Amino acid sequence: MEVTFQLLGSHPGAAPTNGPLFKPETAPPPPPTPLPPPRLNERYTFERFIVGHENRLAHAASLAVADKPSAVYNPLFIYGGTGLGKTHLLHAIGHRAWSNHHRVLYVTAEQFTNQFVTSIAQGRTEEFRAKYRHVDILLIDDIQFLAGKERTQEEFFYTFNDLHAASGQLIISSDRSPRLISLLEDRLRSRFEWGLIADIQPPALETRLAILTTKAAELQQEVNPDVLHFLAQRCHNNIRELEGSLNRIVAFARLLRAAITLELAAEALAPVSPSPEKPHPTPQAVLDVVAQYFDLATPALTGKSRAKEIAEARHIAMYLLREDAQQRVTEIANLLGGRDHSTVIYGLRKIDNAVTTDPQFTRQIGEIRTLLTP
Repeated sequence: MEVTFQLLGSHPGAAPTNGPLFKPETAPPPPPTPLPPPRLNERYTFERFIVGHENRLAHAASLAVADKPSAVYNPLFIYGGTGLGKTHLLHAIGHRAWSNHHRVLYVTAEQFTNQFVTSIAQGRTEEFRAKYRHVDILLIDDIQFLAGKERTQEEFFYTFNDLHAASGQLIISSDRSPRLISLLEDRLRSRFEWGLIADIQPPALETRLAILTTKAAELQQEVNPDVLHFLAQRCHNNIRELEGSLNRIVAFARLLRAAITLELAAEALAPVSPSPEKPHPTPQAVLDVVAQYFDLATPALTGKSRAKEIAEARHIAMYLLREDAQQRVTEIANLLGGRDHSTVIYGLRKIDNAVTTDPQFTRQIGEIRTLLTP
């Protein structure tokens, strides 16, 4: 005898039910909202970054975190003056990490602030937090913009904590080291110092020439080496200015259908010649700032103490008196308590060697120069 089952409410003659009587109706969870591609400059890649002594630490660290997020340096804090390549490195990290299928978010500190303020006004703070706390890599440019903004600093503090705890990688850039960002909460400053701090110094002549040579090749323009040297000598502290000057010369030559000569280069750049150099700091300003940086009294630098921390600060003061205040060896000797000039020469040689081999000295001198800048 054949037995069939019929669901209640089905009409006679309906086809027999095959399979389970009750089917589960739980829908699969919706897929997570995909993160859109990060807004990155396509030109800012590792392949187009010129590596020199002045930026090799920042470059190597950037490669490391791009390839292995949160495995080595977290956070990575990169600082340096305007136009030296900080943003280039952040974008390069973003490109590499995105190609390796990591969720990447790049934003400036100003954009972070504006979006946070908007989220409060619109009652969408949870949406804002979800956006920033569910990524693999967060790239924050120009963090010094948060200085003095207490509510935004508090929000970024919790964003930092959540991401770090979830093994998210943070890369932060600034125009100065964490200790020199005024009006920054100590708890944020301490977190910025958890990982690796890497500075970028102005490019040396050889690096500037390499940048110009690469840029000329990108422009498919042959440029006389004399013109490249002229440009490299003219632009010292800003890579964007360096590349922009070459762009202007090439455009000038193409519009006039003229060869690129030294005369043409000078003519092309005449309207945008750099403003007169700022006056040198006074010797007393150098001594005061060095003492302030090392938490010493200024007389300690001119005194007789040979304690290690005082001696190192004194040697750096010698270097800055020569390089920035344009003082001669005999003048430096007199300024530092009437020391023998051979002692000054020894100290200068020590720092000359250190700035080419020890990133710590280079970083310290850059930070002190920031304090010297009015």
